[in-house]
Amino acid sequence: MTSFRFAIIGAGRMGQGIGNALAAAGQNVTLLGRRAQDLVAPFSLADAWTPTLRSADVIFIATPDAAIESVANEVAGLEVVGAGHVVFHLAGPLDHGVLSSLAETQAGLGSFHPLQTVADPVKAAESLRGAFAGLEGDEKALAMGRRVAKLLRMTPFVIPRGGKAKYHAGAVMAANYTIGLVGAAQRFAVEAGIDPETAARIYLPLIEGAMGNLAQMGPVDALTGPIRRGDIATLRLHLQSLSARDQELYRTVGQTALQLARAAGLAEERAKQVEALLFNGVEPALSR
Repeated sequence: MTSFRFAIIGAGRMGQGIGNALAAAGQNVTLLGRRAQDLVAPFSLADAWTPTLRSADVIFIATPDAAIESVANEVAGLEVVGAGHVVFHLAGPLDHGVLSSLAETQAGLGSFHPLQTVADPVKAAESLRGAFAGLEGDEKALAMGRRVAKLLRMTPFVIPRGGKAKYHAGAVMAANYTIGLVGAAQRFAVEAGIDPETAARIYLPLIEGAMGNLAQMGPVDALTGPIRRGDIATLRLHLQSLSARDQELYRTVGQTALQLARAAGLAEERAKQVEALLFNGVEPALSR
C-alpha cells in the first residue's frame, strides 16, 4: 500500500475525522492547530508548521470556510510548498480559487469535500466508508483526490468548476433540511394532540421506509402520497389544518414533489388542479 505524508491544518471535527480515518488506513498524519489543546491522539503537535508542511505530500486546509483563503496566504508566505505538493481545502461551496495565492508554487490545488457528516471524529473511518467525495481542481489535485478517496474507501466524483455552490446547496437540502422537515413533522404531531415523546418517534419508521425506496428507485419512482396521487381532498384538509406560516412551508416543498409527480406520470389535468390548490391560494389560510 502506498503511504503518503499528510498535514492537516485545522483541528475541528472534520479535520480530526479525516486525520483519524487516514491514520487508520496506515498513513502518516500530522494535525496542525493554533493551540495545543486542539490536537488529539494519535496526532502529535509539530514544533513548527514549516518542517511539517515542507515534508508533506498532501496538505488539507480543514479550517472554517471563511478562514481558508487567509490560511492559504499564510502557507504561501512560508515558502515551503512546491510542485511536489497537493493542497486541498474541505469546504463544500468553494472551489480551489480560494487557494490562488499558492498557484505560483506549481503545487496541485483542489477541493476535497466528504459528502458525509462527521459527528464523532473517532468514528470517522466508519462514517466515511462508502460515502462520496466531491473533487474539484486541477489535474494533479484530481488524481491525488482519487487516491485519497480510495484510501478512505470513499467513492470520488468530479464537480465541474463553477458548480460547487449549487452542488453544496443540494447537500444542505438532502441532509440539514431533511432534519428540519422531520422537526416540523414532529411539531405538527404535537399540535395535533399527540404527546411529545410519541411524536418524536412515530415518523421514524416511515422515514426509514421512504429512504429505502429512495435508495432502490430514485426520487421519481419513490414518491408516494397525496401529491403523487393528485388527491385534492387530502391536500385541502392538510392546508386547512395548518397555520399560514406552515402552509407556506407545505406549499414550497410541495412544488418539488409536484415536479416529481409529473415526471412519474401524474395526469396533467390533475397536476394543474394540484398546482392551483397549492400555489394559487385557492384555499384561505387559517390563522391561529
